[in-house]
Amino acid sequence: MRSLLPVLSFLVLLAAHGRALNLAVNVRQRAAAALAARADGQNVVPVANTRNSEYIANITLGGRQIPVLLDTGSSDLWVTGSVPGAKDVGKSVSLSYAVGRAAGDVYTANLQLANYTVQNQAFLLVQDTSSFSVDIKSQGYEGLIGLGPNTGSVIRDKLDESSADSVLDRIFSQNTTSANYLTLLLNREIGGSSTTTGQLTISELLPQYKDIANMPKLPVTKVHRLTDEDQHWQVLTDANGVLGPDGAPIKVDSIVPSAPDDQLVVVFDSGFTLPQVPREMADAIYGRVQGAEYNEESEIWTIPCSQNIPLTFKFGGKAYPIHPLDVSSSDFNMVDSKGNPVCVGTFQPITSAFSLLGEYDIILGMAFLRNTYTLLDYGNFMENTASDRGDPFVQLLSVTDANAAHQEFVQARLGGVDNSGDASHALLPVDQMQHSPISKAEKKKRYEEMILSRWPYIFVGCLVFVLIVTGLIIWRCCVRRRRQKEAKARKKQLLNVSGAPRSPGPQTVSFRQLEDGGAPDNMEMRESKGYEAHSSHYRPSFASSHTYHG
Repeated sequence: MRSLLPVLSFLVLLAAHGRALNLAVNVRQRAAAALAARADGQNVVPVANTRNSEYIANITLGGRQIPVLLDTGSSDLWVTGSVPGAKDVGKSVSLSYAVGRAAGDVYTANLQLANYTVQNQAFLLVQDTSSFSVDIKSQGYEGLIGLGPNTGSVIRDKLDESSADSVLDRIFSQNTTSANYLTLLLNREIGGSSTTTGQLTISELLPQYKDIANMPKLPVTKVHRLTDEDQHWQVLTDANGVLGPDGAPIKVDSIVPSAPDDQLVVVFDSGFTLPQVPREMADAIYGRVQGAEYNEESEIWTIPCSQNIPLTFKFGGKAYPIHPLDVSSSDFNMVDSKGNPVCVGTFQPITSAFSLLGEYDIILGMAFLRNTYTLLDYGNFMENTASDRGDPFVQLLSVTDANAAHQEFVQARLGGVDNSGDASHALLPVDQMQHSPISKAEKKKRYEEMILSRWPYIFVGCLVFVLIVTGLIIWRCCVRRRRQKEAKARKKQLLNVSGAPRSPGPQTVSFRQLEDGGAPDNMEMRESKGYEAHSSHYRPSFASSHTYHG
């Protein structure tokens, strides 16, 4: 039977680069009425769901309707096939993914998304998809649209002109009276069907979820300007903001150097099927489940499909429970070591997307985003708009009722009979919890992260060390030169006192010895120095004849 794991690999789109986080971001206040502006249904785009693994919307490019994967974790647009009337700009771009490359030439064509039209939108036209290990067309899409901040666009960096800005950046720049935000609602398929349809809106709220305007505005943690190409939709959890299967906080230290104590930096990325969490967190979620196994080849936890696992995230003082059907998935056709069908734990140890530069701790993908109505406000990520220049933020409205979700789990996984409280489903004691092994590659990444994520501090420390050493060398040189000058000055003073140069030859000493060999009381023992009589009281100083070994 076909597995969706190759598809999952294609969705791992993040690349890691070094940067430090600036967590001091002010929250912008905006009236709810402004957020709800233009809520007339004109800018609502239906979102298709492929087995809870891809979320797809249609764009029109050069008159051709193209289904594209929605990805809040990147910022470029690329499509396959041909685009009528597209113009080649003479530049080429290559984007690397886990399963191959999206490479080709950059073109421009008119684009329509929702009720907006963008003239001469730059995009990457991928003619050859043979490098992909999956057939993307058979998965229901023929391209990808990046919904992340404009600074992350590779095409923009290549062309360095306004037509190369991301699609959302172009839309907001042309409609300066509108608020710069989009909202995203992802539906859930249960047993191959869904009672709702996913939707994407631009500068408009879905009426049934208008309460999102009253939710806490979570400030986006901004990355260092030197590495702003890696800016994502990332926010902080509350302190101890992840509650595990036993209802207790899962305590994990952040790898982000600037993160406050007990808080983690989270990226919201609709391009990830399975959320990526620290290994210790994944172990705490699944390691105490009876029958759980860690598949080292696929680097995923598997558990019995009948296991109900409570999981909750907290942001801005609000709790966001995760539907138990999103904590494990039956869509991957996996079996355990005994050949029994099992479900994949969706919150997996972060491996290929591990942040080498300590930019974030967690990537919350589709399995989380199905539980929220999500608003992403671009604010001053926008560079070419005169209005809506506040700080970017994220708002989340929970759409999961824990009690209703439990009943849906009982119907879907337990055949309508709730035996989730049986002894066979009880969590193992903490001291019997399984721990997934850390590979050599992951250990290397963690070591590299410890160094690279602290590059500003290491740089400053090295600079201070160099300045201190340089200062000490200069000081020692100055001291030595000063002492040498003092020594020369004293010698010169001696010469000036005598009025005549000291004889360079050997000096003679005269004695008058008694015949019996004794020394008389008035024996004259004097060094003949050649000085005049008035200088006989001069005593050479020790310093004047001492050589400084500095």
